[in-house]
Amino acid sequence: MSDKERSSQSNVKKYYKSTGFCSFGIGSEAAEVEVKDGKILRIRPLRYDSKYDTGKIRKWKITARGKTFEPCKKTPLGPFSYVYENRVYSPNRILYPLKRVDWDPDGERNPQNRGKSKFVRISWDEAAELIAKEIKRVCEKYGPTAVLVQGDGHGETKAVHGPHGCHLALMNLLGGCTVQARQPDSWEGWYWGAKHAWGQDPVGQGRQANLIKDISEHTTMMLFWGCDPETTPLGWGGMSASRLCFWFRELGIKIISICPDLNYAAAVHADKWIPVLPNTDAALQLAIAYTWITEDIYDKEYVATHTYGFEEFKKYVLGEEDGVAKTPKWAEKLCGVPARIIKALARKWAKEAVTIAHCNGGSYIRSCYSTEPGRLEVLLLAMQGLGKPGTGQLKFFEWQLFGLHDQNPLPRSEVLPSVEGAYRGAVLEPPEKGQFIPKTLIPKAILSDEPISWYGVTLAGMPKEDQFNEYRYPEVGCSEVHMIWSDTPCWTVCWNGGNKWIEALRSPKIECVVVQHPWFENDCLFADIILPINTKFEEEDISVDILNGNYNLVLYEGQCVEPLGESKSDYEAVAEVAKKLGLYEQYTQSKTVKEWIKTGFEKSGISDRISYEEWLEKGYYIIPPAEDWENDEPGFSPFYKDPENKPLDTPTGKIEFYATGLAEHFPDDKERPPVPHWIPYGESHQESLQHPRSEKYPFLIVSNHPRWRVHAQLDDVPWLREIPTCKVKGPDGYLYEPLWINPVDAKALGVKTGDVVKIYNDRGWVLGGAYVTERIMPGVVYQDHGARLDLIVPGESDRSGSNNLICPTNTTSKNCAGEVTSGYLVGVEKVDVEALKKQYPEVFNRPYDARYGVDQAAWIIGGDE
Repeated sequence: MSDKERSSQSNVKKYYKSTGFCSFGIGSEAAEVEVKDGKILRIRPLRYDSKYDTGKIRKWKITARGKTFEPCKKTPLGPFSYVYENRVYSPNRILYPLKRVDWDPDGERNPQNRGKSKFVRISWDEAAELIAKEIKRVCEKYGPTAVLVQGDGHGETKAVHGPHGCHLALMNLLGGCTVQARQPDSWEGWYWGAKHAWGQDPVGQGRQANLIKDISEHTTMMLFWGCDPETTPLGWGGMSASRLCFWFRELGIKIISICPDLNYAAAVHADKWIPVLPNTDAALQLAIAYTWITEDIYDKEYVATHTYGFEEFKKYVLGEEDGVAKTPKWAEKLCGVPARIIKALARKWAKEAVTIAHCNGGSYIRSCYSTEPGRLEVLLLAMQGLGKPGTGQLKFFEWQLFGLHDQNPLPRSEVLPSVEGAYRGAVLEPPEKGQFIPKTLIPKAILSDEPISWYGVTLAGMPKEDQFNEYRYPEVGCSEVHMIWSDTPCWTVCWNGGNKWIEALRSPKIECVVVQHPWFENDCLFADIILPINTKFEEEDISVDILNGNYNLVLYEGQCVEPLGESKSDYEAVAEVAKKLGLYEQYTQSKTVKEWIKTGFEKSGISDRISYEEWLEKGYYIIPPAEDWENDEPGFSPFYKDPENKPLDTPTGKIEFYATGLAEHFPDDKERPPVPHWIPYGESHQESLQHPRSEKYPFLIVSNHPRWRVHAQLDDVPWLREIPTCKVKGPDGYLYEPLWINPVDAKALGVKTGDVVKIYNDRGWVLGGAYVTERIMPGVVYQDHGARLDLIVPGESDRSGSNNLICPTNTTSKNCAGEVTSGYLVGVEKVDVEALKKQYPEVFNRPYDARYGVDQAAWIIGGDE
């Protein structure tokens, strides 16, 4: 049956929704959601000609090398959007408020049982009353900063209904709180390192303006370094990155992938794969610099006019500082790349117009001391004349974020839209009142008996100078945390040292934990009260789509289906608590959802182009490209042409081989010195094959953004779980998170594909399903991060393979509060599932459905009613 016949027979309603998973309502993919009899029938791309005559839309077009690249006629949806109806109707949906059975606000609270105890259904009235009473009690006893608000990160794209932080708006009415400040988790090495080489606030990645046109016309070689630039954008920009990868190949640009794993983009697009050991890229980069210097094949004139401190860097590279020349032979022993390959790469690079491509940075930039490879990449680009035609650093994701046109490598649109006028909650800046703790330091802050301190607010977007400011917890005049209220319950499976977070959640200091979420998963297991939240398909909202790679859009999101069970939006859920506190009118500002949508539209940047009524009727507005977009100077071209009048945002205005800010503020920091160094291990980390710990834990693990999830989301989607590379079926029928193992290592371990293995270190252990493949280099294992929790012993072990539980608890380095979630040491051994069943019968006999994973209704008394 054709689409037309199907639609005519089903009386389908069509709504335009942004179905991405980015927070703050500033990205994602526009889609059509078709509904029949009150249920989602299917999701498909938004076709631009469905409401508009595409012939009237001004298009952009890039013509290069006799070929043409232009927008699609529909949004390039990724697989996650197509399968999202599975997520909406997942049996893991929370359908009514819940309370932990042995948490008694008037008696024993039993914090030690969080993660073990079951839950019982309660009414919305009781839940809201309990939360309001706890807030009053805690604020009166300790002060408002005793409440920690967790409101950031990987949720659905919403605006009115809360892109995260509706509870922060309420707490600000009560005098403030403690805010969890999300550090730039996908940009750690750029944020804490590269900023001190080339500036580039807000996140430290290079200027993107009009780079696609420049690359298409001039680039001859592209490096995919440390990541899979096609996989990560699937959750935000759909297939837009994939289109670009195929376009670059069509143009004949040579692609080299440098990473430990032959990931999807490397396998499909790369002309050559150079495997490098995790967390050793700095050694490889220094050896490339050594080759250029000793063979005199770098741009000396550019270095002399556009950079600062090169001679200090040169001394380190040549070994004049420490007596160790950073030769390719020296690097070979450290990074696993043969010296001849290093020299060949260096010489090829020196002859070509090279662009380095990333999606944020991947595991390459989320490891120990990632500041060093982050800075060294900038310096290598500088040594070959950064800003020349065809050179730069391309990022495949998060274009135009932070309201900056120069973050968009595609043709600039006439308007960069925003719906911040409709936001009812977002942790976008330091708290109005109270104190904050970096997300990476939350467990340490709670568990410490002494005040802790760190540098930088850590919120992505803060200027680099903020990294020189010292902060502390508790702040003077503020309380320690005694209550947690979260709308982002994925800390355990997405951040550093999740087992420490479990320990913190079970601390007697924490008297109440409130979680609001659509699904019963991950941190929800440790809550005292859970509020059921609906998905964006059950709400009316407004959003923008600025990541689809075609056009910028402002969308009206009609409600597709009725809320499941008793679920409410985050905005509405907090409103219920506000009523009990007598703050409903102040919280809502006496506006309806419709009125907030209209406010968002009026401040979106398109209200002078289309009437509100027409926009509502059409469902979206396409913003055409700027007529003069082709004249935009690409990337670092302005700096390349005129460094004096177009300086960079560094203290010297130049690319700093010697970071003057670091030298002034942290002159004795051996983990982030003024000149970037090779740091295998140090005070903060000993996660290196050069360290004696490797005798006990002989493998380095790579943990990337998942191919078939968005961080912790979508791990319960049947259509994805049945993909062989998504899960490995164990002998017990359980679908385990794959652990890639090289055949050489598998033979030594006595492991074959399908075996169950333990991945362990001194921080705990998780299980995985062995996947023996040449796509991972020897000495390295690979397992995606973000698997949904299936705890064996809370705070110690997990069946699902959620390796964030056992990654380092320490941050990037002692003065950098970033996360470390890849490139650390583990041991691997085959396990006997039958023996584990006997040791942990309750865990291994839990109700299990291979389509959705662990039946979390087993945690709810009467949950199957």
